[in-house]
Parts: sequence; structure tokens; C-alpha cells
Amino acid sequence: MFKKPTHISAPIQPVEPINPLKRAAPLPIINTASGLQLEIKPSKKPKKIILFAGLGLVVLIIASLLGGVIWYQTQLRPADSSSEALRKITIESGTGPKAIAKQLKEDGVIRNEEAFSLYTRISRTQNKLQAGTYRLSPSESTQEIVKHLVDGTVDTFSIRFLPGSTLAENRSVLIKAGYSAKELDAALLGSYSSSLFEGKPSGSDLEGYIYGETYNFSSNATVEDILNRTFAQYDQVIKENDLVAKFKAQGLTLYQGITLASIVQREAIGGDEADIAQVFYNRLANGTMLGSDVTYQYAADKMGVPRDTNLDSPYNTRRYTGLPPGPISAPGKAALIGTANPSGHNYLFFLSGDDDKTYFSTDLAGHEANIKAHCQVKCSIL
Repeated sequence: MFKKPTHISAPIQPVEPINPLKRAAPLPIINTASGLQLEIKPSKKPKKIILFAGLGLVVLIIASLLGGVIWYQTQLRPADSSSEALRKITIESGTGPKAIAKQLKEDGVIRNEEAFSLYTRISRTQNKLQAGTYRLSPSESTQEIVKHLVDGTVDTFSIRFLPGSTLAENRSVLIKAGYSAKELDAALLGSYSSSLFEGKPSGSDLEGYIYGETYNFSSNATVEDILNRTFAQYDQVIKENDLVAKFKAQGLTLYQGITLASIVQREAIGGDEADIAQVFYNRLANGTMLGSDVTYQYAADKMGVPRDTNLDSPYNTRRYTGLPPGPISAPGKAALIGTANPSGHNYLFFLSGDDDKTYFSTDLAGHEANIKAHCQVKCSIL
């Protein structure tokens, strides 16, 4: 008997459909100790972090570039826009751009060496800077200074000495023009030859001799050049107006005439020089002290002490009779001519009123009346 063969069928495999929609991979599940199942979802933050980091980097780069541009532009500005001073700067032949930048920074005419060097590279002028002597100001921008050095022309500059200025004030003018204290000391103590110095005591300084005027000089002018120019101008004024002979007619030497004119210069308001000079001549004639307030003020300032009418100084004409030992300022043309040509009146007193007018009187009573009527403010602070 034949047994019916046993039919063993193979397990049926599921047929994968064509282009099936793929199911996303199951999310990982964590079983907690309490039996709770937690599903972990993938985070999208890493992409956002990368995006923000990239944007932040771009912003940082832009900010850095902008900051660099602002810094550069700032460093090209004048080192001191309010400065009226000049710096005398000599650039020797063969000096390189970096050394020039360092010298300019040390002399205080540029803000920054690196910015200066960068500007000369950008403007392609680093090899065009020329040797020479220049008068540069801290109030100039880097661009202006570079132009000076590229042009290489001999600069000219102006110096203005005011009529009635003292030697100390004129020294400050020269310092502002870029001269060093060492140069000034040597020049002011130097020996000069001119008929202007006739009768000037040996060893006396140049007080009263730097004639007030505006002068133009080349950048390589020395202090001696400047002083000689002022002396020549002074001498010309004296000769053109025959001042030596006219001072002599008043019983004064040229030096004494300059000394008296220096007092008149400081006392006069303008236009009354001859009248003020006559007051002083009248006082000299009768042995009365000149009594000029500007003389004790000059003495106090020179000594560095408080102003006092009783100050013990030969310059104080409210304490000592006669002329002071020398000029107290550099008289201008009007004061020199007015002193050499006094008006001829008999006044012994004068004052500058609160209204800036000069009032004269022949005696003390009249002077006190003028004080009461015209000088309540000015006369109270002398």
C-alpha cells in the first residue's frame, strides 16, 4: 500500500510591492526602571547652532573690518587740532619711511606711526618722502604732512611779535615756532652788532629790542636770523624818524629813550603816547617818581612774585626815582615817535579810565577827582 506522499510546502515569502513607501526607521525606545518606555526624538538644534555660529562669525568679521577702518581714519586726523605751534623737523638724507614715521611721532605731529606708514603705502608715497627742514604743525592731518614731505619744497612761516611784548612773551612765540629752549638760550645770549645797541649796558639782555612786527622766514631760518631781522627793522624805524637826535634833544640816550618808550607803550591806550611821554618828562624834570604801575607789575612778573606797589626792585618807579635800569617791553613805532616828540603840556598825572579814555591833571587833587569820576573799577585793582 502506497503511502500518500506528504507534501511539505515552503513558507510563503511576502512579496515586496513595487516602489513601496519606505517606513521611517523606528525611533529608539528606552525602558526605564519603572517600566516606562521613552521614545528618543532626534534634535534639530545642531543645524541651528551651526547656522547661528556662521552668522556670528560673519558679523564679527564685518565688525572687525569696520573697526579697523574707523581706527585708521581716526589715526590720520591731526595730533592736536587746536595747536597753533609749529615743529621744526629736519629729515636727513637717506632716512627711510619707518624712521620718518617714528621721528614725526616723537615730535608730536602725527598720531600713529603705523597709520602713517600704511597711508604712505596705500598712496604709494613711501619712497617719495624727501629730506629737508620743515615747519609742521600738530594741527595738520597726516595727509597734509605727507604732502609737505612729498613736495619737498622749502616751507616759509610767519612769526608775529606784538608791539609792547616782553622778552619772555617773545620767547614763547619762538617756542611755538618750533625752536628749542637750547637754541633760544644760545641766541638770546649771543653778541650782535648794530647801531641799535648804542648805549646798551654790557651784559644786559635783549628786553625791549625785538621789534614788534610780522615777519616771514624760510623753514631753515635760525633764531639768530630772526633776531637780526627784527633788529634791522628796529634800526630802520629809528633812522627814518631821526629818533637818536630827538631823544638827545630831550636829554636821553638812545637806550634811555627806548626804556622810556617801553613804559609809554604799556601805559598808552592808543593815540595818546606823546601826552603820556610828556607827563613822564615833567616828572623827571622836577625829581618826582614816574609812578608808573606797569613798572612794578613788570618787576613782579619777572621775579615771579605777587604784584605789589611796594615791591623792592629798581624797576619799580613807584618806589624809586628816575628811569628803570632798562626797557620793560619792546616799544612800537607810535610809542617811540611819541616819546621822541612829547606834546609839551604841564600835566603831572594821568590815568586810564573805566571807559578806556586817558584823563590828565596837573596836581594830586585833580588826579583824585579823576579817579572818583572815571576810575572806580580799574583803579581799585591796581
